[in-house]
Amino acid sequence: MKKTIFYALLLSVAFTWAGCGKSNNYPGGTVSPYIPIYDLRNLYKGSDVPLNTNNMYGCDKVTGLVVSDYTGNNLPSGLLILQDHRRLSLLRGIAINIGADASKYLSGDSVIVTIAGGTLSRINGTLQITNVPASAVTKVSSANDIAPNRVPASSILKDPSTYESTLVDIVKGGFDPLPTPSDTYAGDKIVNDGFDNITLHTEANATFAGNPLPGTANFNGVVFTSVDANNTLIPQVRMRKADDVQILSSTINVTPIVVAGFINDVIGSDGNYEYIQLLATQDINFTTTPYSVVVTNNAGASTPAGFPTNGWATGGGSVANGSVAATTFRTFKFNLTSGTAAKGTYFYVGGSAKMINGSGSTSMASSNWIRAFNYTTTDGDGFGIRNGGFFANSGNAFGMAVFSGINVTKDSTPIDVVFIGSGGSLFQAGNPPAGYKIANNDFYDIINPITLASQPYYRQGSNTLCFAYTTPADLGYFYKLGGVYNPRLGKWVKARSQQNIILTKTSAITEIEGEFPVGSGIVATTLAN
Repeated sequence: MKKTIFYALLLSVAFTWAGCGKSNNYPGGTVSPYIPIYDLRNLYKGSDVPLNTNNMYGCDKVTGLVVSDYTGNNLPSGLLILQDHRRLSLLRGIAINIGADASKYLSGDSVIVTIAGGTLSRINGTLQITNVPASAVTKVSSANDIAPNRVPASSILKDPSTYESTLVDIVKGGFDPLPTPSDTYAGDKIVNDGFDNITLHTEANATFAGNPLPGTANFNGVVFTSVDANNTLIPQVRMRKADDVQILSSTINVTPIVVAGFINDVIGSDGNYEYIQLLATQDINFTTTPYSVVVTNNAGASTPAGFPTNGWATGGGSVANGSVAATTFRTFKFNLTSGTAAKGTYFYVGGSAKMINGSGSTSMASSNWIRAFNYTTTDGDGFGIRNGGFFANSGNAFGMAVFSGINVTKDSTPIDVVFIGSGGSLFQAGNPPAGYKIANNDFYDIINPITLASQPYYRQGSNTLCFAYTTPADLGYFYKLGGVYNPRLGKWVKARSQQNIILTKTSAITEIEGEFPVGSGIVATTLAN
C-alpha cells in the first residue's frame, strides 16, 4: 500500500539546525534558509502570524516531503501538505495553501517552498500558510519513500496538533458499528484500532466513496482537525485514494476466553497458590466445548533445554529423589472440561488452595474455579511435571496461552496468549522453526500488519511486546491487565496494559475483579457494552 520508508532531508546548510539565528560562537557559519516545521508550527499562538525572516530566525523557506495526493478527491482543495522531522527527529506537518496547483504534486515529491511573506493561520480548523503563490514551490525530486508511521488513535486524540497534517497508519482498524454489505466509505465512520475510536472521513465525491467497507484493515491517511465550540481540536483521518486501505480480514472472529490477570508471586511459598484469572466473552459450557490453558517457563534449569521444538506441547520437567523442584518444566497444561462460565464473568485456573494471596489469605473457594489441582503433587493434564510453582518470579520469560480443545501439539495456535519477559531460548528461525505460537490479539499478529510477512511465533517479527516482572519479590503483586474486549466487534477496543496491585492476606475478591484502589482507575479486564 505504501512504500517502505526512508526520507533523506534536503540539506543545503553548513551545519544542522540549532535555531536559524546567527551564531556568535562559530565564525564562518551560514544560516540555513529552511525552518523546521516543528518550529514553524510553534510560531502560532492563537492568532495570525505574518511570516518573515525575523520571526523565522533568519529562515525564509520550508522543505519537506509531500503527503497530499488529490487523485482520490478526498482532501481539502488547494492545500499542499508537507511533513519533515528536521527538529529533534520529531515528525511534524504543515498545510500550504497554493490553490489549484496543489493537485499537481504527488505524495513522495520533495519540495522547497518560499514562505516568507505568507501568513500562518488556522482556517476551518487546519493550521496552514496562506498568501503563498504557486510559483513559490520548487520540486526537487519525485517518488521518495515515506516511512510508515503507525500511530495509535489514542495518541492522535490526546494531542491532535502533534499529528495534524502528517501521514499516519491506523493499524488493525475495525468499524463500529460493524459494516453491513451495503455500507460504504462515504461520510464519517468510526474506526477502532484497539486503542480508541477515531473518525475516518470520506467526501461524497471521493473516487472510493462508494467502495464497501472491510472487516479489519490498515488505513493510511492524513490527519486533519476541526475546532469545536470550546476551541478544542477534533481530529479526523482522511485517506487520499483507494489503495490507502490495506484489507487484513473480511471476517469477524470472536475470542471466547481472554486472559484478564494472574498472580505469579504470592506472599510466602508459591506452590499450589498461583492462579490465572480469565474472562468469558460468551456463555461457555466446558463439558460440551472444552478448552485448555498452557503455561510456559523458560528458566535456565528447565528441561528440555534449548529452543522449544514442540512449542506449547514441549512439556518436560523432572523430580529428583521424590522431591518437587520449582518450575523445571518448559510447559504445563490444565484441561478445562467441566463447569460453565457466563458471558462477562471471571473464572479461575490454578492451585487447589484457592486463596487470593498465598497461605492463610482470603479464600476464593466461592469463585468460579474451572480447573484447580495441587500441581506440587500432580502432573499437568497431558504434559508438564508437578512443580513448586508453575510461574517464574524473575529471569527468563514465562507466558500463558488459551487453546480451543485439549489436544495441544506443536502446531496448535492459541486463541489468546500473553508473555512476561523476553529472555531465554524462545524462538529460532529455521526449517522448521522452533518457538511458541501466538494468537491474533491486542499484542500479537500472526501476519505482520505492516509488511504482511508471516510471523506466527513470539519474538518473531513485530511480536515482541511483553509485560515486565514485578520487583521486589514476594510482595503479592497481582497483574490486573485492564483491557476492554468487544465480542460484538471481535476485537480489543482497549489494549491490555500492566497494572500491578499489591494484595494483602486480607484482600477481597473485589480488588482483583473491580476497580482498586477505589477511584484509581485501575480496573479489571472487561467486555465492552
